[in-house]
Amino acid sequence: HARGGPRSGSGDGRSRRAAKMAAGGRYFCTAGRGLEPFLAQEVRARLGATEVDRVSGKVFFSTAAGPGELRRLRCGERLFLLLKRRPPLGVSGGKGKVLHEIKNLIIEEPKYWLDVLSAWRNLHGREGKKDNVSPENPSPLKRKAEETNITAKRQKTEQVREMVSEDCQVEAGERCEVPEGKSEQDCWTESTTPLEEPSKSSGEEPVVNEQQSCSFRVSCRCSGAIAKILSSQEVGRAVGVALMKQCGWQADLRDPDLEIFIHINDIHSVVGIPLFRLPLANRDYIKTAGLRSTVAWAMASLAEISAGAFVLDPMCGLGTILLEAAKEWPEACYWGADISDSQLEGADVNIRTAGLMDKIELVKASVKALPLPSESFDVVISDIPFGKKFKITKDIELLPDILQEMERVLCVGGTIVLLLSQDLHKRMDGITKRAENDSANAMSGGTSETAAANAVSVGGNSSSLVNGGEESFLSSRQTCFGSLVPDGVYGVSLGKTDAFIYRYRKISAAGNQ
Repeated sequence: HARGGPRSGSGDGRSRRAAKMAAGGRYFCTAGRGLEPFLAQEVRARLGATEVDRVSGKVFFSTAAGPGELRRLRCGERLFLLLKRRPPLGVSGGKGKVLHEIKNLIIEEPKYWLDVLSAWRNLHGREGKKDNVSPENPSPLKRKAEETNITAKRQKTEQVREMVSEDCQVEAGERCEVPEGKSEQDCWTESTTPLEEPSKSSGEEPVVNEQQSCSFRVSCRCSGAIAKILSSQEVGRAVGVALMKQCGWQADLRDPDLEIFIHINDIHSVVGIPLFRLPLANRDYIKTAGLRSTVAWAMASLAEISAGAFVLDPMCGLGTILLEAAKEWPEACYWGADISDSQLEGADVNIRTAGLMDKIELVKASVKALPLPSESFDVVISDIPFGKKFKITKDIELLPDILQEMERVLCVGGTIVLLLSQDLHKRMDGITKRAENDSANAMSGGTSETAAANAVSVGGNSSSLVNGGEESFLSSRQTCFGSLVPDGVYGVSLGKTDAFIYRYRKISAAGNQ
């Protein structure tokens, strides 16, 4: 039912499907652009998920995991209980026909939505709006007085307004201003639109069940062809009025019991209910946010940190990468270095807030001259500054020196994971291409240039892994990175800009390339 197809079956059939949501449900989780593969892998490993399907910005999956396990997802933004997933709507019939199709997508027999509401509450194991309170915001929501007056409020529907939350779209020539500590996926543009009172002459009487009374809002996002015909506000208003008519639910601006999320684009039409009020990406153990926590977690996962490993972030800033890694892989030993006193102070506060004082050590040092023994770390992982507090031209020129020092402190067989800006990405590609050309020119006729190009591929979003016969070839060549061999590049979004995660392996000791 959630995967799409034409509307069919009886109301009882739909109710049975809704009732099954509480036990072994189908979900979808939003993700930053480029992080979908990491999230898909995480839901399989952490939740034992099946039927995993990823599209741009979302990962769909099925699991029997409970809310506590679902909340532990680290690479996703917001998690939803999936109600429906249908093919994209046709737009050839004009605005009226499209709105009618959208209402058919949402509106079911009243019992369907009552069963959905029960399933959602059962999933949390509690009744009422406190279901939607996360550990980051444990205070009970104060709605007692409002609930006692809900019947009176229904008589004043003309005064009620619906909140339609439209995901911020970043199109050509348009920019989404993202507050510090948030990503583009968290950016919402709110518009308040009065709801029309259900017509008394229509003959439709709302089905009201005091045990299932509910306040709601509709969060809608339209993109692609449909956005040229209808705005998200128009869709949200139409759906909201229809639900008020059919179910007798009360629209609530700021503090609804239930949020209904609708996303309609050229790929699919999706309807879901958020499981948690706050995004999964909000970390209660990080006091001052630096790098987006989902990106930091993805970087740490690429490092393949094992128990007992020594992990270094030589430009740790506020320590976000170290915090994500230490929370997920606590059996390793973590070190952070930075030249800035203010950054180290912020990192220390974050480490204390997270209760990781015994896991992470901090030292003031320059990445160009680390006061650490050679080959003393198994993993080096870092977000190289993007020019916010540093001159980007200086960062670009220093990149080879930074890599050389990272290589020195890394053990043979160790891994380096770096986050680079677009400018640094271009610089890195230039360095790699020169290294490839130098290597090819120095080689005898027995090894072709094609073999060299296949062994070191650093473009795009795909990973080029060292294996089989390529490894012996790579270990015999010298690059301007010394003994570091590219092992994958992944493009990711940071909200207002794009970046690239690079992974390297150290294949031999310094001086033995």
